[in-house]
Amino acid sequence: MTTNHGLKVSEDEFSLKAGERGPTLMEDFHFREKMTHFDHERIPERIVHARGYGAHGEFELYESMKPYTKAKFLQTPGSKTPVFVRFSTVAGSRGSGELARDARGFSTKFYTEEGNYDLVANNIPVFFIQDAIKFPDLVHAMKPEPHNEMPQAATAHDTFWDFIANNQESAHMIMWAMSDRAIPRSYRMMEGFGVHTFRFVNEEGKAHFVKFHWKPLLGTHSVVWDEAQKINGKDPDFHRRDLYQSIEMGDYPEYEFGVQIIAEEDEFAFDFDILDPTKIWPEEDVPVKRIGKMTLNRNVDNVFAETEQVAFHPGNVVPGIDFTNDPLLQGRLFSYTDTQLIRLGGPNFHELPINRPVCPFHNNQRDGYGRQTINVGQVSYHKNSLANNTPTPVSEAEGGYTHYQEKIDAHKVRARSESFKDHFSQATMFWNSMSQPEKEHIIDAFSFELGKCVEKSVRAQVLEMFAHVDLEMASKVAENLGMVVQGTAANTVTKSSPALSQLNTVMKPDTRKIAILVGDGFDEELLSIIDGLKAKGALPLIVSDHHGSVTGANGTSLPVDHTFLTEDSVLFDAIYVASGDGKTPTFKKNAMLFVQEAFTHYKPIGSTFSGDEILEEMGLVGQIGVFANDKTHFVDTFIDAVAKHRFWDRAV
Repeated sequence: MTTNHGLKVSEDEFSLKAGERGPTLMEDFHFREKMTHFDHERIPERIVHARGYGAHGEFELYESMKPYTKAKFLQTPGSKTPVFVRFSTVAGSRGSGELARDARGFSTKFYTEEGNYDLVANNIPVFFIQDAIKFPDLVHAMKPEPHNEMPQAATAHDTFWDFIANNQESAHMIMWAMSDRAIPRSYRMMEGFGVHTFRFVNEEGKAHFVKFHWKPLLGTHSVVWDEAQKINGKDPDFHRRDLYQSIEMGDYPEYEFGVQIIAEEDEFAFDFDILDPTKIWPEEDVPVKRIGKMTLNRNVDNVFAETEQVAFHPGNVVPGIDFTNDPLLQGRLFSYTDTQLIRLGGPNFHELPINRPVCPFHNNQRDGYGRQTINVGQVSYHKNSLANNTPTPVSEAEGGYTHYQEKIDAHKVRARSESFKDHFSQATMFWNSMSQPEKEHIIDAFSFELGKCVEKSVRAQVLEMFAHVDLEMASKVAENLGMVVQGTAANTVTKSSPALSQLNTVMKPDTRKIAILVGDGFDEELLSIIDGLKAKGALPLIVSDHHGSVTGANGTSLPVDHTFLTEDSVLFDAIYVASGDGKTPTFKKNAMLFVQEAFTHYKPIGSTFSGDEILEEMGLVGQIGVFANDKTHFVDTFIDAVAKHRFWDRAV
C-alpha cells in the first residue's frame, strides 16, 4: 500500500495523534490525502446522507446551563433560538427509498447570536468505527458493490459484511442497525444522538464532558421489516411526506434536548472509554437531563435551496462548546468543510441563505467561487493600520472563541488506545436490553442480511464474530442459514439498559393515522366515533372503493380521503372497519386484504356496525389487539390500543 505519490504506507488503521488518546495532528498527510480523495468522490449529491428532508423550527431552553457552559443560547430559560433540521438516510443515493434498513441523520443548525452551532447527529448513538481514517473504507464497503453497482440503499451484500467481520469494532453499531431502530416509523418518532463526546466549558474555564440527545415527545417507534419493504414500493417518500404533512396540519414535531454530563475528574470512572464513539453512556449510569425543547413548525420553501444546500459541520461551535480527542470526531472536523468545497462549488457556501448566520460576520476572506458579499475598502489583511486594524480579533471576555487548554504531553504515534479495544461488552448489553420481540427482529434481520450474501466464508466470519456478543443469538441465525457457529465463544456480560428498548418508550395516540374502511350505507353513528378519535389526537382517514364521497343509510355524505387502489395498510398505524357494505362487490374483498396485512404487522384493528361481520368472517374477533362488537366504548378502547403501537404477543 502506498499514498497517491508512491510513498509506502506503514499503517492504515490509525490516524496520527499526540499520544494514544490525544488529538489528531494536521501533520498527518496520509489521513488528509485519503480523506480528501474520499470527500471528493461524488458530485454534486452528498456521498453519504444524500437522501434527506428538512424543516425549520425553534429551540426553547427550559433551564440555564450556566454552571456547565457559557454558550449564550443555553443561558436564559425561555429564550428561543431558530433552527433548521435535516433528516436523512446514510447509504442510499438521493433517489433511493426512505424505509431502507439504515442509520438516520438528524442534523440541527442553531442560528445563535454568537454564530451557527451545528449538532450533526444520528438516530443511533454509536458508530461503526473508532477512527475517522477508516471512514472511506466503511462507506466503500457499504455502498453498492463497484463491479455491478448493486444493491442500492442496502447493506445486505458481501462487501459490507466482509468489512464488518474484519473490523470488529463495528459490533455494537451492527446490533443497533439490525434492530428496529434502523427502520423508524417516522422522523417524528425517532431519537437523535450527537454520538461523540464533546466538552461544555463555563465562564470560569471549567470543563465537563457531555453527550447530546434529542428525545421525541411522541416516543420512539418503528415499523416491521416486511412493512418497510412494502412501504418503499408503495411510497418511497413515506418519511418526508409524513414530516411535511404533519407540519402543514399544525401537528408540529417536538423533541426535548437532553445532555449527559460527566465531570472531568470522573473521566476514567467507567468500565469503557468515554471518548470511544462505539460506546454509549448508559442512561442508568449517567442520566439524561432534559434542558429544552425543539419544535419544527415550518416547511421549507424550496427543497434545493434549503435542504440540499444546507451545509453542516461538527466544527461549527460557539463559545462554551468544545471538542474532545475522540479520533472519529477529530477526523470529521477536517472532512466536513473539505466535502462542502466540492459539493457546493467553493469556499463561500457559508453565504448561501440557509447557511448564513443571523449575527454579523466580518473577516478578511475574499473572492472565490460563489462570492456574494461585496466588500468595500482597500484593506483585506490583518494586522493593518489603513483601516485601524479592523476587523479585529476579540478577547475571550468579549466573546471570542478560545479552545479548551488541555495539557498534552505525548509521542506522535499511529495507534489506538488500549481502552478502545473492548468491542463486544456494550453490544451484549444492547442485546440483553431488548424485549423478546425485539430480539426476534434482530435475529430475522441478521438472517435476511447474511442470507443475501453470496460468499459462505463471509457468513461464517460474521457468525463467529457475533457469537462473542451472544452465542444463542448467533446460533439461531446460523440455523436459519443452514450453518453452524464455529467455536464456542461466549460473553458473560449480564448488564442491561432498559432505556434502550423501544417497549419502554412513550406510548400515545397523537397523530397516529387510522384507516377507516367505509362503504355506502354506513351507520350515521360513525360520525360521532370519528369525532371521538380526532378528539383523542388521532388522525382518522376515510378509505373506500371509490373517490368522491360515501353515503350513509340516512343520506349523510362523508368525503373519501383515499381508495384501496391509492393507499395501503402499511401506510397506516391502525385499521378500523366501520362498514361492511360497499358500492361494489370488491369492497369486502379489499377490506379483508387491508385488515389481514395489518394483522400480520401486529397493528391494532377495530370494527363496529356492519364492519363486525367482516372481522367475524375472517375469524379475527377475540384475537389479541382486535376490538369488535362494542360501539358504546369503542373510542376509548380503540384509542388505548392505538397508543400501544403494536401487539407483539399476537400469533400471526
